[in-house]
Amino acid sequence: MNQPLWSPSQEQIERTNLSDFMARINESQGTQIDSYGQLHTWSVENAEAFWSQIWDYGDIRASQRGQHVLKNGDKMPGAQWFPEAKLNFAENLLRHRGDHTALVFRGEQGHRQTISQDELYSRTARLAAALRQQGLGPGDRVAGFMPNIIDTVVAMLASSSIGAVWSSCSPDFGIQGVLDRFGQIRPKVLFTTDGYFYNGKTLNSLERVAGIAEKLTSVETIVVIPFVESQPDLSVLPRAQLLADFEVADATEVQFEQLPFDHPLYVMYSSGTTGVPKCIVHSAGGTLIQHLKEHLLHTDLKADDKLFYYTTCGWMMWNWLVSGLSVGATVVLFDGSPFAPGPEILIDVAEQEGITVFGTSAKYIAALEKAGVKPVQSHDLSALRAVLSTGSPLAHESFDYVYRDIKADLLLASISGGTDIVSCFALGCPILPVYRGELQCLGLGMAVDIFDDDGQSLRQQKGELVCTQPFPSMPIYFWDDADNKKFHDAYFDRFDNIWAHGDYGEITEHGGLIIHGRSDAVLNPGGVRLGTAEIYRQVEKVEEVLESICIGQPWHDDVRVVLFVRLREGITLDQQLIDRIRQTIRANTTPRHVPAKVIQVADIPRTISGKIVELAVRKVVQGEAVKNKDALANPEALELYHDLAELRV
Repeated sequence: MNQPLWSPSQEQIERTNLSDFMARINESQGTQIDSYGQLHTWSVENAEAFWSQIWDYGDIRASQRGQHVLKNGDKMPGAQWFPEAKLNFAENLLRHRGDHTALVFRGEQGHRQTISQDELYSRTARLAAALRQQGLGPGDRVAGFMPNIIDTVVAMLASSSIGAVWSSCSPDFGIQGVLDRFGQIRPKVLFTTDGYFYNGKTLNSLERVAGIAEKLTSVETIVVIPFVESQPDLSVLPRAQLLADFEVADATEVQFEQLPFDHPLYVMYSSGTTGVPKCIVHSAGGTLIQHLKEHLLHTDLKADDKLFYYTTCGWMMWNWLVSGLSVGATVVLFDGSPFAPGPEILIDVAEQEGITVFGTSAKYIAALEKAGVKPVQSHDLSALRAVLSTGSPLAHESFDYVYRDIKADLLLASISGGTDIVSCFALGCPILPVYRGELQCLGLGMAVDIFDDDGQSLRQQKGELVCTQPFPSMPIYFWDDADNKKFHDAYFDRFDNIWAHGDYGEITEHGGLIIHGRSDAVLNPGGVRLGTAEIYRQVEKVEEVLESICIGQPWHDDVRVVLFVRLREGITLDQQLIDRIRQTIRANTTPRHVPAKVIQVADIPRTISGKIVELAVRKVVQGEAVKNKDALANPEALELYHDLAELRV
């Protein structure tokens, strides 16, 4: 029997926003809900009442709400949420005023900067006025080629305050990768810094920005924010000016443009490893109400919390993180390598800043354990009450590591969703226990199910993760997508009027979720579907292995499993280690999971947000072209998989 690794005390449960929300539902709706499972069922069966309650509980600021919550509620795509509402996203994030700290920035080199709620409002006012002076207004695009610093948040808030659409990439993107993204949406203003710091190096951004600006002719103004140097040389950049020269110094008030609920807020991008990235457009209202739900109820965020997520501005978790301002919490930003100068740097920040909610990737947690870091012995994390993990499935052993070596009394929430929905389908829950290897719960208001290939619902079996009802943070459209064809093909081609997310998973007996990997990376030896995460989980137990990637290779009219491993420095893969890897997998899964080939490689290709790219490796192995290597953080790693002799025997 799978026993909980952690359970909240009754006192902890009673103090949660979620318990308060349930009490309000019972009072206003005449229900008798006393468990999370009952609340989730009610939220799905009474979607309009639920999202109306979230609007009230989140105290959404709007000039107009309207009478209707949902129009065309039986259509996906096509449903419209709060069709009469008028609001502004930035107004909701800037509603809290005073000297309470809004943002803390911590840099790899030890730099620290803070800004109060009043100062954040004032800086947004100066920048918003400048954008208006440039002639920008609702629907115009503003882009950021920025590190994760306070100025990036200010630029986003200023843009959204006037109704402009914000889109950002982290500065480690190559020129073509930026053009593949920003070139499609044609921004008028581009924000950048002169450079950034990563892994002990100082990197220049302006030369790359010059290359971008040469081809991105839609950009009328480039705003350069000094970050590496106090007075950067802008001579290489046409149409550029420093931030201090751009903003309107005497502007003191923000004029928040009141816009429809489904007015575009963000353009985000698919990974782009199989072609030019899809431009996914998210609405202001849908993003706001979904993030309020996740922050208030699933993360139990309050104004005295300090919320941190290790992310770049090119990953949707940045957008999710910044929305914590709407609750009044202090948002902690970090830019740089999470392992420079040492693997403890983010733990140091957590201790020094008194972070209460610490978010990161599953890959980081696994790497921390491999590095032998044991914060429970070296750091005071008494303020920490929750660890969030996403990006890939969190291995069972990583659950053990967190509770053994980080902190025993905290909520460990493995969460899952994605850029496609700028939010989550499965999340943490502060009133539920944590079970090893499981995401705690399905998100409130999200009609998540698991389907077989014929569209039949499965219980406690593996299949396709779907959502059977509309939800507010569904994209409003893809950019330049004639007749919504790409949009339909991405999510609704598999099952009619059903959102198919592309994850392979199962709903557990506890009502939680296990993600077994991406559907398009599922292995199929002998016609049996296997999730790659099941194999990675076992391989991570082997001390010599730092990380791995697994594909299915067509072989003799079937598919065989091929595992590539990156080993610790100085270790060479021999038959003894191969046998131990195979035995570890066989002992804990099935014979079908055991790889036919285990091959050592020097590196594993991943996207800029850190996700390994099984599809790209599979294409290389099969002799197919990988169309868009600029989407990768380390595209040179793909060359390691060309012409491997071991793959031909």
